[in-house]
Amino acid sequence: MHVKAVLFDWAGTTVDFGSRAPVQVFMEVFDRIGIQVTEAEARGPMGKAKREHIASVISLPRIAALWEDRFGMAPTGADVDALYADFLPLQLAVLSKGSDVIPGIPQLIEALRNQGLKIGSSTGYTRALMEAVVPVAKAQGYEPDCVVCSDEVSSGRPQPWLNFKACELLDVYPPQSVIVVDDTPIGIQAARNAGMWAVGVSMTGNGLGLSQADASALPEADLTSRLERITSEYLAAGAHFVVRSATELLSLLPTVNQQLERGIQP
Repeated sequence: MHVKAVLFDWAGTTVDFGSRAPVQVFMEVFDRIGIQVTEAEARGPMGKAKREHIASVISLPRIAALWEDRFGMAPTGADVDALYADFLPLQLAVLSKGSDVIPGIPQLIEALRNQGLKIGSSTGYTRALMEAVVPVAKAQGYEPDCVVCSDEVSSGRPQPWLNFKACELLDVYPPQSVIVVDDTPIGIQAARNAGMWAVGVSMTGNGLGLSQADASALPEADLTSRLERITSEYLAAGAHFVVRSATELLSLLPTVNQQLERGIQP
């Protein structure tokens, strides 16, 4: 048996270096009602479906306390729904500006396809949101064989359904022949829950959370220290491998294929 498919998380692994677009919108949605959410708080639940992401942020003890101080009561499900309703149009407005394909991804996809692999993508965005950004990525040379959205499965990460749905659409089986590339602990957990190989991306995604320019400007010692911390978090979440960028995936394929040939399961 050999690897048959690779499933990429959308933001932070193939587009939007640093996964900046969703974080900016989460912070803006709360700021509009007078509650300041830090970038770290906004990034914490990254990888979940966006409504669940908002629910996770609003339930943080500090945010819940600020909410009660401002509104006189604890946040409710209706409050989450209202924030999510505000989130969707704002996210749609900024997504196209945050959909630049990460350098080297089109070349990676071509190389993977030349080896006979199928390419899928999953995302915490809804289909309506993705309809705005898939054409932008396509124009830059990145077009997966399928894209599975959060509103097309019963529940998002860390459940395995996004990954299973992608495999169904790609007609790929068994799960151990699939590599999942993600930039969040939740996404890594979802890969493990699906019985697939989990590869964490440390530099281009949510873990580091910096634009390409800002990441390049960091002193090497600082960058190395941050990436080591992120790597430790991903390994603790169950990652089999951690790379700086998804473009390094080709170097991992022989190792994964060797393990499969020896009967080693993810």
